[in-house]
Amino acid sequence: MSERFDFTGDELVPAYRAAVDAIEAGDLVVLPTDTVYGIAADAFKADAVQRLLDAKGRGRDMPPPVLISVVESLDALATDVPEAGRKLCEAFWPGPLTVICHAQASLMWDLGETHGTVALRVPDHENTRELLSRTGPLAVSSANKSGQPAALDVYDAEAQLADSVAVYLDGGEVTGGQPSTIVDLTGDVPHVVRLGALSMAQIREIVPEATTDLEPDVPVQDEAAAEEVKPDENVVVEETVQDEDVVVEEPVQDEPTDQPLAASNEEQPAEKPIEDAAAEETTVDGKAPDARPAD
Repeated sequence: MSERFDFTGDELVPAYRAAVDAIEAGDLVVLPTDTVYGIAADAFKADAVQRLLDAKGRGRDMPPPVLISVVESLDALATDVPEAGRKLCEAFWPGPLTVICHAQASLMWDLGETHGTVALRVPDHENTRELLSRTGPLAVSSANKSGQPAALDVYDAEAQLADSVAVYLDGGEVTGGQPSTIVDLTGDVPHVVRLGALSMAQIREIVPEATTDLEPDVPVQDEAAAEEVKPDENVVVEETVQDEDVVVEEPVQDEPTDQPLAASNEEQPAEKPIEDAAAEETTVDGKAPDARPAD
């Protein structure tokens, strides 16, 4: 039987406790992000991640992105992050930016067929970041059945996911509505594989050399639309929670290592190196540091 908690006021303490207990037990939690609602699982529990994929009705070829609480966790989970990519993270985190990076080889996790990459994001939602600081990195995809519009309130998420989720955190209706913009950082220059809440113009304000095969300033409106976007033969983007979902698959040629997008609601996996939504290792309390302070 699922439980629902107010994630805005007096119920915050019991809400955090219930969500942490559910994550530690390997169960699923629905939570708000700055873009859409996300469905979350412990990124380091393979059975929990599989439960998330099953709840959404998607396969391992569409791994979810990972939400983290602070930008400092980037290097605990990713490697070989270019300076241009760091500038984007510093400029837009917390916020609707998901980055696809080479994953740290030491990480003990199984997000699906990621081919050595991971999609990461820091959500711009204070209570959700606080939860992430307590749980560590979470695999998070948009809270909806694959192919359906991402949930903008907890009731829509509950209607779609029902008892597959142990705890629903009600943060009210999210105001974002668009998934995060996904940028692949595994190549020589940042390459935008999905346009969402951030436009190409905003990305190029920070990194003028950023490239894309997409039409500029045409944001993806929902997961169903996002799943149709295939920027090139090597990248498949599926809405991630907001985050989205980003699924990342490594390019066939010249695979550096492996969209969270799972690619993850915010929801379209990226099949480059990937559906709201961030895992670690180097560890803190048995988990990789989320820098340790996820839609």
